[in-house]
Amino acid sequence: QVQLVESGGGLVQAGGSLRLSCTSSGRTFNSYSAGWFRQAPGKEREFVAAINWSDSKTYYQDSVKGRFTISRDNAENTVYLQMNSLKPEDTAVYECAAEPRPITYASGFRSPLFYGSWGQGTQVTVSA
Repeated sequence: QVQLVESGGGLVQAGGSLRLSCTSSGRTFNSYSAGWFRQAPGKEREFVAAINWSDSKTYYQDSVKGRFTISRDNAENTVYLQMNSLKPEDTAVYECAAEPRPITYASGFRSPLFYGSWGQGTQVTVSA
C-alpha cells in the first residue's frame, strides 16, 4: 500500500476550474493504477475517473467527460484531476485511490472495492 495525500480543493464559482493533486509518499507510484472518487453529503461515494498504470489509458464517469482530465506524473509520484467547467453538482469531497494492478474491463475499477490505498479527501465546493 501507499500513503496518498490530496490537495487543490477549494471554493470556485460555476464555470471555473480547479486542479486536484494526489501525491504518493513512500513507494513509487508508477506501478499503481489510480482513481478519483467523490462523495456529496447524503450520497454514496461515486467513481469519477481512473488511469491505468501500464498504458495510462483513462476512464471517466459520463457526467464529467469532456470537463475533467485525469493524468499522472510518475517522476513526481502524483496523479492529477483537472476539473473545468465546474457545476454546483460537482460539489463533494474528492478522494484519490490507488491499486498495484492494471485496469481491465473486468477488474471492477469503477468500484471503491478495487482500490487498497486511499487519501483523506479534499473538499470541492462550486457555487452557483
